[in-house]
Amino acid sequence: HIYLYPIIIQFLNNFLNKLPLQTLNNLIIKNQPYVYTYILLLSMSSNMSRVSSVCDVEDTPEDRYFLNNPKPESLDDLILKTSNFMNNCNKSENNDKIVLVTSGGTSVPLENNTVRFIDNFSAGTRGASSAEQFLFKGYKVIFLHREFSLQPFNRHFMRSTNVSFLDYFDSNGEIAPKYKKELVEMKRLSDLYKDQLLMLTFTSVNDYLWALRSIAILLNNRNCIFYLAAAVSDFYVPYDKLPEHKIQSRSEFQDESKKKHLNESGKLVLDLDPVPKFLRNLVQTWANNSMIISFKLETDPNLLIVKAKQALENYNHQLVIGNLLDTRNREVVILSEKTDDETWIRMTDEELK
Repeated sequence: HIYLYPIIIQFLNNFLNKLPLQTLNNLIIKNQPYVYTYILLLSMSSNMSRVSSVCDVEDTPEDRYFLNNPKPESLDDLILKTSNFMNNCNKSENNDKIVLVTSGGTSVPLENNTVRFIDNFSAGTRGASSAEQFLFKGYKVIFLHREFSLQPFNRHFMRSTNVSFLDYFDSNGEIAPKYKKELVEMKRLSDLYKDQLLMLTFTSVNDYLWALRSIAILLNNRNCIFYLAAAVSDFYVPYDKLPEHKIQSRSEFQDESKKKHLNESGKLVLDLDPVPKFLRNLVQTWANNSMIISFKLETDPNLLIVKAKQALENYNHQLVIGNLLDTRNREVVILSEKTDDETWIRMTDEELK
């Protein structure tokens, strides 16, 4: 299938170039939901902006996002890797269950040639540990994670506050006896599940949103789960507002067109737009045949349940898993579209060891 892409894309380019926009619009509307397969292929072609303008029928922020913010250079490779993984799953006689696990936090670049960016503290612990459990339950796992965040099986030896990497070895370069049993077991599991696990990365919120849409369109069937544990930024700087180069701390070195970032007192002023709520698109269009699980993190206990229920009502997906910042490592609450009940899962200190 990979080798056919250039031929298909060239054919679609030639075909679309000959169509008036209104004709293309009618073609898309009459052929829902298959149009999103076309768009996925066309995301690799020069006609993407033309198709986006036609699909932008409702002119919503969600629709405009992909027209105004360019696709990442790595997206084509991500699509091909996912397609290969899906092809291997389709060849299996086991009717494979597939889950997309998103993990880690997205960054928000403040410059096009990025030096400064806004980030969050998420290390990807929940996503990486959940991916392991899905593998144990027989799922094929697509692990879309922040670059350098925690990964399944490797997570046990990364970002420890008590042990550095070199502590795992003795003075002769051999694995230290006290860590050998756990290292050997995690290596065994990693090798055992390597063909059931696809590792994909993102860095910025733009990387993540393009990747999520592309993967969702490929995965849209009833054997798939979307387990959205990534900490996605709520605000971002649109592409057309990004300065090309590093924001200078002294106004005399700023581009005339970009001095709006510094006020008269030399303070940095940021103008951030809200990230469109793509969960609605995921539920209604991109992955409308799949099960979708979202996460809700709050710091105010009075808001957690209210906002989790609001998410279910607004987006009509299956589950919301909520937690509070202070207790996120020991308790979660699960809310379902099918019931008003709140199911709390709590762990003791002994269970957490």
